[in-house]
Amino acid sequence: MHSLQPPSSAQRPGGKPNGLTPAVQRSFWRHLALRIQRSPSPHTRNRPAAPGGPEGLVPPARKISCGAQTFLVCAGAPEPPLAEASPQTSRGPTMKSVQKQWLEVVCAYQYVLTFLFMGPFFSLLIFFLLFTSFWLVSVLYLVWLFLDWDTPKQGGRRFEWIRNWAMWRHVRDYYPVKLVKTAELPPDRNYVLSVHPHGIMCVGAFCNFSTEVNNFSKKFPGIQTSTTALAVLFHLPVYRDYLMSYGLCSVSWQSLDFILSQPRRGQAVTIMVGGAQESLYAIPGKHCLMLRNRKGFVRLALRHGASLVPVYSFGENDIFKFKAFATDSWQYLCQITFKRIMGFSPCIFWGRGLFSANSWGLLPFARPITTVVGRPIPVPQRLDPTKEEVDHYHMLFMEALEQLFEEHKESCGVPASTHLTFI
Repeated sequence: MHSLQPPSSAQRPGGKPNGLTPAVQRSFWRHLALRIQRSPSPHTRNRPAAPGGPEGLVPPARKISCGAQTFLVCAGAPEPPLAEASPQTSRGPTMKSVQKQWLEVVCAYQYVLTFLFMGPFFSLLIFFLLFTSFWLVSVLYLVWLFLDWDTPKQGGRRFEWIRNWAMWRHVRDYYPVKLVKTAELPPDRNYVLSVHPHGIMCVGAFCNFSTEVNNFSKKFPGIQTSTTALAVLFHLPVYRDYLMSYGLCSVSWQSLDFILSQPRRGQAVTIMVGGAQESLYAIPGKHCLMLRNRKGFVRLALRHGASLVPVYSFGENDIFKFKAFATDSWQYLCQITFKRIMGFSPCIFWGRGLFSANSWGLLPFARPITTVVGRPIPVPQRLDPTKEEVDHYHMLFMEALEQLFEEHKESCGVPASTHLTFI
């Protein structure tokens, strides 16, 4: 039997404890167990010895130092680690603790609940408090809402400490969400980032452009992003303030013109061009974009001389299962009618259960989301662009977006036979 043993207290001067850390001890005994498993079984011990030494002779031992520690190791035995392993390394790079897994699940779930219910909840709460002894709270907030009504159209009101909340790191790790940079965005000009697809909840766009979990400001120094959302969302009490704290602002023309007219360059407005109607095509594995007749963002870029930037979030449509209706069905007609009235489309989607992956619920599936920022397309400034100019740069943008998709689809898990479909 090989001699592989950690030093005892007697091996240290003065008989002091050897000071092995738990991580080194675990690694040492793991190597020992591996060595025992590889040792010859009783049925093979009597076989002739391999060339290199007489049978039954114990190989000479050698000393190996691990910092201040010394290990006695026989020749042929596995070496103990030469450096103390971190807990993450000892568990393996892909393993997560149970606590970490639950933090990711809870944080991903809160995003869904906030997206769906925060606006209606606080709208009903403010109305309900008017008929209670706390009516003054509602009155004061409604006064504030009246005075602050135009803020979403004037760049919003962001708070960097909220954009850096640790909660969003857990959301990022749950899927995970990644940000890929393909070209520089010089801070001496403005940009219009057209992000596709919309998906159900714009997880990729929100994590990468409305928070700092993937270090957008470090990857693109000097660029300040302003993610846009439906104007109706900023009419909902409390929810509007929550959205603005992440740098979101209204997608109205007044809001976009205000941002791109700032004297400081490096402004970037992020627009989900496909909008709510594109969410009706958020089918897993499909890549259908509402873009063929969406040209307002090109006209905006021409008016301000802002470069167009194609952005695609691979995996955005894969985090939920989706019930799609035929375009000639009455269900689809109801969805389109509701969108024209309210500004967003109701749709049927589902994910996994909170406590079981085999049940259905509102927790998104953990599918990788990779947001790829493409090369900017220079656009000249035209205060009154012609239809031909708009069509020309719109075509350039569609070609650039398609090229971006083709270049990165296979590295993001999309089959080579899959292509974009423009509607």
